[in-house]
Parts: sequence; structure tokens; C-alpha cells
Amino acid sequence: MAAPVTQQVSGGGARSLSPALTGPESGQPLAPSVAELPVLDASGRRLPFGALFRERRAVVVFVRHFLCYICKEYVEDLAKIPRSFLQEANVTLIVIGQSSYHHIEPFCKLTGYSHEIYVDPEREIYKRLGMKRGEEIASSGQSPHIKSNLLSGSLRSLWRAVTGPLFDFQGDPTQQGGTLIVGPGNNIHFMHRDRNRLDHKPINSVLQLVGVPQVDFTSRPSVIHV
Repeated sequence: MAAPVTQQVSGGGARSLSPALTGPESGQPLAPSVAELPVLDASGRRLPFGALFRERRAVVVFVRHFLCYICKEYVEDLAKIPRSFLQEANVTLIVIGQSSYHHIEPFCKLTGYSHEIYVDPEREIYKRLGMKRGEEIASSGQSPHIKSNLLSGSLRSLWRAVTGPLFDFQGDPTQQGGTLIVGPGNNIHFMHRDRNRLDHKPINSVLQLVGVPQVDFTSRPSVIHV
């Protein structure tokens, strides 16, 4: 397997980035072989990963799996980002999971997410970007996006698993996600690899890096738990 294509930029490095992040020349290259790997949309159509950001900047959020209550609540907050905010900054928001594409539509209905979403069911992009598997013991602080505790969140996840049409975890439960700012073209401007399930980047800190206005996540939309 090829080595990860970029170094993680975090902590003080993240604060040194320009909020505008204009121009592909400021980024690091994404290997062409990774850009050519396929993702699937909700209908099962295959697209090259690199086609998602060939002409535009993108915030790409890789989630753990679609039954993860932490991922669900994080994506519920991603759903609250106004489309107009992204359009004004010429940025697209993309979520990538690692389940079958059949799970995309139910997950979007559950979370209210209406921006772009795809899956990498073989986890090839996760692997090539160096996304971690397993839980690294590290203090990640209190997430502003997670409202459920471990017990209630896990019980809801289990309930969704046993009541769904297919009893599966909708992805590898040991796979961690991450956040990428990339494009136009194969240029990575920022990358964060989650060390554990609570190590996702606060959404507003990512939006600031791409010049998108801050969003108030305190009033959460009503979501039906199924």
C-alpha cells in the first residue's frame, strides 16, 4: 500500500492558514491515483473522487459509519450550514461514508443533510489518505456537536441496526474519519485525521478556513429517531 499522500495539518498549523485559502498553489498535491479512485452516489453511480473538486474548493468530511450516533449528530449540524453561505464562498460541502450506497438516502432523511454525499465502500480512499482504524486514547475535549451520551447514543444506534432492512453496521465500526479541504484540482490545503470517534474538527473552525461565515448550532432541527 502506498504511503499517505499528505501530512496532517493541525493545532498551530491550522491557525496559520489564510481564511480565504485562495489559489491551488498554496496546497499540497493529492496523488493522481487517489483522485482516480471511485466514489458512489445514492443511485450507485461511480464518480472519480477527484471529479468532486476538480473545478472548486471542497470541504470533504469522512465519517466513521452511518450507524455511529456521533457521526449522525455531527452530520445533523453539517446539515444546518446554509447553502447560500457555501455558494457565496464558492465552496462545496461533501460527506463521504464507507457503507453501501443503499444507506445514503436513509441517512440523509435521518439527519436532514441535503448537501453532497457519497460512499467509498471498499475504504480505499480512507486507506490511501491514511485515515486511522481503531481508537487512539487521546483527550479530544467536549464536542459542540454531540448531544447524546455514550449509553443513549449507542442504544439508538443499536435500535437502528436491528430495525433496519439489513442488519449491518453500515461500514467498518473500527474505521475513523477525518476532514479535508481540497481543490480546485488535486491540491490539499488542510487535513485532519480523527484519532478517535470524538476527535472530529469543530465545524466552525473548518468553515473559517474557507471563508464561510460561522453558523449557530445551538438550535437543532427536529429529527425523528428511527
